[in-house]
Amino acid sequence: MNTLYAFCREVDDVADEEMSPVETRRAELEGWREDVRAACEGGAPLKPVVRELQPVIEKYGLKFHLFDELLRGLETDLEQDRCESFEELDLYCHRVASVVGLLSIEIFGYRNAGCQEYAVELGRALQLTNILRDVGNDAERGRIYFPHEAMEQFGVDPRSVLASKYSTAFHNLAAEVAVRARGHYQKAATLLPDEDRHSMVAAECMGAVYWRLLRQMEQAKFRVFDSTPMRLSRPRKLAIVLAVWLRSFTASTAPNYGRD
Repeated sequence: MNTLYAFCREVDDVADEEMSPVETRRAELEGWREDVRAACEGGAPLKPVVRELQPVIEKYGLKFHLFDELLRGLETDLEQDRCESFEELDLYCHRVASVVGLLSIEIFGYRNAGCQEYAVELGRALQLTNILRDVGNDAERGRIYFPHEAMEQFGVDPRSVLASKYSTAFHNLAAEVAVRARGHYQKAATLLPDEDRHSMVAAECMGAVYWRLLRQMEQAKFRVFDSTPMRLSRPRKLAIVLAVWLRSFTASTAPNYGRD
């Protein structure tokens, strides 16, 4: 997991390096694509992180098409700073988050194929929570992840978001995104197979932490324009994680998120 995370971090940093021209970043991501393709096909990758990743790919049968989908999601950030619809946002969330979940569960190990749909739903929930948390930082970079159709529906002017202006209209828009995130958390909680609860404990810890972050933003009326993104305190995170581990080892089927 450390090696997979390192790969994800490296390619994400390439996409986010705004001091580098877009074409340069696109070419670099294509280089990563070809290197991980080589790793998946038994070739000789050149990048150190991908060389470290290759034994993981071979051991757990990680598929190139998932790495390709992740890179496509990152390439989206190079090509556009807006999305038109929730369908478009769902695809983006799938590529940059759900795909990472699908790779991760192969490493965690699972017995029930239902874990794949669980990973998809949890990934979307986490990414929508990230989008809400990072509104301020994204606005500073000229980026808005809220769908244009939803902004029109709730009467939110994109210029007000870029200027970090909080309003009732913005609250209502953010609340709609939160409702969608809640739905994905709830679906993930119901889709997690009982026989795989123990192997998915790391994913469940992340889900529980991000769920409490979403609840914290809801309670703060989505005042998320501060330069420092909203976070949970370390003691609170630790308490959440310990509670998830306890439920896992006592074979509890109580959901770790998705309900108040």
